[in-house]
Amino acid sequence: MKLNLLEKTELRVQNVLMKDVNLSDIATSVAQVLELSPEKVLVIDVRQDHFCLDILEKTVSINQIIGKEKLLLEKLGQITGLTISPETFIDSQGIMGLINCDVIESGQIMTRTQAMLTEIEKNVLARALVYSTGFELEQSMIEDTNSPYLCKAMQENGYKTEFGGVIADSKGAISRKIIEAVDRGFGLIITTGGVGAEDKDFSVEALLAVDPAALTPYIVQFEQGTGRHVKDGVRIGIGKVGLTTIVNLPGPHDEVVAATEVLKQYCRAGLVDQAGLATEIARVLREKLQQKWRGHHGKKHH
Repeated sequence: MKLNLLEKTELRVQNVLMKDVNLSDIATSVAQVLELSPEKVLVIDVRQDHFCLDILEKTVSINQIIGKEKLLLEKLGQITGLTISPETFIDSQGIMGLINCDVIESGQIMTRTQAMLTEIEKNVLARALVYSTGFELEQSMIEDTNSPYLCKAMQENGYKTEFGGVIADSKGAISRKIIEAVDRGFGLIITTGGVGAEDKDFSVEALLAVDPAALTPYIVQFEQGTGRHVKDGVRIGIGKVGLTTIVNLPGPHDEVVAATEVLKQYCRAGLVDQAGLATEIARVLREKLQQKWRGHHGKKHH
């Protein structure tokens, strides 16, 4: 059970006596008790009767911290020059305050916390956010038909869906919006546009910046550098950050409509089959492009 420390990462050990204490020994001892690497614990302040530690982690397992005060003080008491007394205690805020729980409370709190986290996870997985990309939408040059369509479709599929707005054609802007949406607790993020092979297409690259292991199957491949193509093909993207699945779709509305049918099949609020989703969207969109290509060439013969 992982807990986000939410920037409350300090531990203050109060009512101690110190004489020629090695601060590295303090950090090492605390790291051992909290099951952290020694470099993840830093002594940041030493005063007459107390010292303060900073835990350099964003998330910890509840088992690493809950009810650990007694063990931590015992370990600190073994350090040369550091005197622990019955008046010594650990002062902390936020999630780190679980250190002070007693053994009986620990079991009760873990049960309550697990139930709370399960409910939070359920709520996150049921929330979807849709973004559009592109200067033509930013400047209201064309109508955004994709976002309303996707929002309605995913709402019907069990998601609480919101429109996140239009993002500029920029790798940095798109990746920042993805991270922001993850932090806001959306379980599914969908972007449309920006998956092509031109120099203004950055959606897949932005996804790979936040999830280097994202699945990015090709829809069509080109010889790089021919015509407008600065990349070697058109790809979609399916990635994951924490609980959140991120999906990069193309911009043409008929392709979004085709991909949405796959989304409805592979994405239910609370459950996403990423591998199946990536494979099937890529297959459907390849067929769509082949139909367009055949139709285009058929007209030329007439």
